[in-house]
Amino acid sequence: MNRNDLRRADINLLVVFETMMHERNVTRVSEKLFLGQPTISAALARLRLMFDDPLFIRAGRFMEPTSRAEEIFSNLSPALDGIAAALSRCQAFDPATSDATFYIGLSDDVEYALLPDLLHRLRIEAPGTTLVVRRADQWQMCQLLACGEITLGISHTLELPANARRKVLRPIRPMLLRADSLAGELSLDEFCRRPHAVVSSMGHVIDDSDRALSLAGRQRRVVLTVPQFSALPRLLAGSDMIAIVPDYVAQAMAMATGLRAEAAPLLLPEHELTMVWRGTSHNDPGERWLRSRCCAFLAEVSDSRPQARRVA
Repeated sequence: MNRNDLRRADINLLVVFETMMHERNVTRVSEKLFLGQPTISAALARLRLMFDDPLFIRAGRFMEPTSRAEEIFSNLSPALDGIAAALSRCQAFDPATSDATFYIGLSDDVEYALLPDLLHRLRIEAPGTTLVVRRADQWQMCQLLACGEITLGISHTLELPANARRKVLRPIRPMLLRADSLAGELSLDEFCRRPHAVVSSMGHVIDDSDRALSLAGRQRRVVLTVPQFSALPRLLAGSDMIAIVPDYVAQAMAMATGLRAEAAPLLLPEHELTMVWRGTSHNDPGERWLRSRCCAFLAEVSDSRPQARRVA
């Protein structure tokens, strides 16, 4: 095919094809693209004529791609990224008048503690924009970026797609959260005796606290694991349970619910809260503006840090 043949191509069809490669289901493609299922079915029929191949074979509730579809996808996806990047550079962005929709992924701790302030500022600076937030922890972020579900994510991150960019926003410092009114900070002995609640989207019971205690020849007792931070205030209230959470979560909960936040009685490892984004959106004016606001309102600006207490 030469460039003149591109007149026969319909970019909308190619977007449907790419989405079907990710979703493998007509209903999900319809929901993601905000199009009716008959429209998606008609688009698939035109794609089959265009490429002279069945492209997708029904297998139960899913549509499995043919080898020809896999070959097309390997070449098409970077080409569509390039087209999107080229078009974005031609568009000006004025936050005060824009009606853009941004798709971002946030881990639960960021959504609970940091999103409210960010959203407040965005509503002032860009009242016509829409923010679509997906829950995205460190295990989900890579896939959501790779398939285009989100263009920006904020979380502690692990592996990322090859073309993704990353920027560190702030350290994630563990703090102890408690609801009781006993005077003084907890000793390491009391820390080990108290029942613990753990927040884990994957249902993990063992985390950095257990590993740090093990190195000191100690252990704790986890009695509860929940998948999100918003449940903690009511669960800890009126009990002797304690929890180790990121510093910004502890401070937000202490301010909103009256829980007590203090340094942990042992040294715990710190992680990094990072902002990640698709390489193809790196020069998009709207995305660049959004990233600048995330840096301005989510990055740490002071050097005041809650230090863990060293216990002999």
